[in-house]
Amino acid sequence: MLLGAVLVVLVPGLLLGGAAPAAAHAALSGTDPRDGTVLKSAPRHLDLTFTESVGLLDGSVRVLDPEGHRLRLAEPRHGPGGGDTVRVALPRDLGTGTYTVAWRVVSADSHPVSGAFTFSVGERTLAAAVPDTGPPEDPATKSLHNMARYLAYLAVALLIGAAAFVVVCRPADPAPLRTPLRLAWWTLLTATLGLLVLRAPYEAGTGPATALDADALTGTLTTRPGLALLARLALLVPVAFVLTRLLGGSRTRTTLATGAALATALTLTWAAAEHASAGIQVPLAMASHVLHLLAASVWLGGLVALYRTRVAPAAVTRFSRLAFTSVTVLVVTGTYQSWRGLGPLDALTSTSYGRLLLAKLAAVALLLTAATFSRRWTRSPAMSAPVGARVPAMAGGGPPEAPGDRTPPPALPEEPSPRALRRSVLVEAVIGVVVLVLTTVLTSTLPGRAATEAAATAADSAPAGQPLAAVTTVPFDLGEAGGRGTVQLSVDPARVGENSVQAVVFGPDGGISTVPELRLSFTLPAQGIGPLAADLTDRGGYWATDSLDLPVAGEWTMRVTVRTTDVDQVTESTRIRVWG
Repeated sequence: MLLGAVLVVLVPGLLLGGAAPAAAHAALSGTDPRDGTVLKSAPRHLDLTFTESVGLLDGSVRVLDPEGHRLRLAEPRHGPGGGDTVRVALPRDLGTGTYTVAWRVVSADSHPVSGAFTFSVGERTLAAAVPDTGPPEDPATKSLHNMARYLAYLAVALLIGAAAFVVVCRPADPAPLRTPLRLAWWTLLTATLGLLVLRAPYEAGTGPATALDADALTGTLTTRPGLALLARLALLVPVAFVLTRLLGGSRTRTTLATGAALATALTLTWAAAEHASAGIQVPLAMASHVLHLLAASVWLGGLVALYRTRVAPAAVTRFSRLAFTSVTVLVVTGTYQSWRGLGPLDALTSTSYGRLLLAKLAAVALLLTAATFSRRWTRSPAMSAPVGARVPAMAGGGPPEAPGDRTPPPALPEEPSPRALRRSVLVEAVIGVVVLVLTTVLTSTLPGRAATEAAATAADSAPAGQPLAAVTTVPFDLGEAGGRGTVQLSVDPARVGENSVQAVVFGPDGGISTVPELRLSFTLPAQGIGPLAADLTDRGGYWATDSLDLPVAGEWTMRVTVRTTDVDQVTESTRIRVWG
């Protein structure tokens, strides 16, 4: 019954996790040259700066020349700024025109992130189509990777929690826990092996078929996430030995101390490869992460153990105290981790991380409510009887019924039964699975603090120095065969005053397409300005104007109309930011 409830909660979480857009944890906060800039002379190198330290892959930075040919580059290295910067040397003979840069790196907390930008030397020309970097992960690889991560979280919670239950509650017969503990151990072993072999394709954005590539696997074993997974595998061997001793009745200090050390080391393999390993206050964050995962495991895994075993009332009371301590640790560490990851308070509603955090807090509130009922029942007189025993009708006290006295005793408040406690424990366990799923999703979501810092950096840097150009791609579809394509638009410098516009139409095959007419207009709804028409002229393969006057800064709506025949045309809209 419990397994079925877990699957009901877990499977939708896996599907939603697999369908969600990728949300890696390092955000690009700046580039040199900056996106869209026109330089008088060719730069000697490219610099990319991120909100946290990043790992490099083969071909982490690719540069396409104005004709779309890939330049030969040396392997990128970390720049002078440290691990959060990437530098790659450029050829000395860069010609005039617009260059496209596509990049892909791995966040310090093990998640890949990618993107692209452009810069020009001498003058702006028609840029090669910006490479479609696609999602940072291959969908199939991401789904398998997420499934392994969810199962690993569930397995470690059951493994540590059930073992702690055996130590603290000392059930007379721990045999019912042998199967859950074995299942948890094997699940954690399988999930960890899966994460290890999927690590390389997950980082590279390739399909699962590349998972067993020997060179890629060797490379994984030299990275921090790979080493953490390898350490987790190594720890499972002594963990199996300690579990065997505990289930066999051994309660020596050596066994207990070894078990506590192994549980701490296991949780440390998560802290070393996720949010806690990057950002601010890393040592404190890793300690908090370990305590948080230990407390959650002791509570939630202990609930499963309590549900499966029959224990004396005193043991239930001991578990209730242990659960209360775990909840206290969870509240303290969770508050700190939420502050560290969230950043400013408005990130609760303005970022995906904040909204997921609200959902997790709501689930935790439900979990605490269920725990309150369970804790009340552990203190009831009904718990003075063994689990499964009948509770006398006079549980509240009173004289025994005299022989021949058929007068019914006065009605007494009904005490909660052990069966009701089991139902409450089941509810707690199911809600706990929801919390674990939300926690796993949070660990693969860009923290609110990083998202806010990246946005602030971009906003602060945009108006200063060399002006930026707004480059955007607008898809269109006429609803007929061959009637699809995209329009790549560049507004330079995307500042108040006179701007130049260049537009090129690409057909469904990605090649440049010739159309009889292309119209463009700008509207600023907030100020009631527009539409202002951009008088585009055909310049032989692309459309352009050098005399677009945008008088006010703000979020402008840009409407582009593509006419492909005398009667077929379509209009699409997008927004661009015009700076003051």
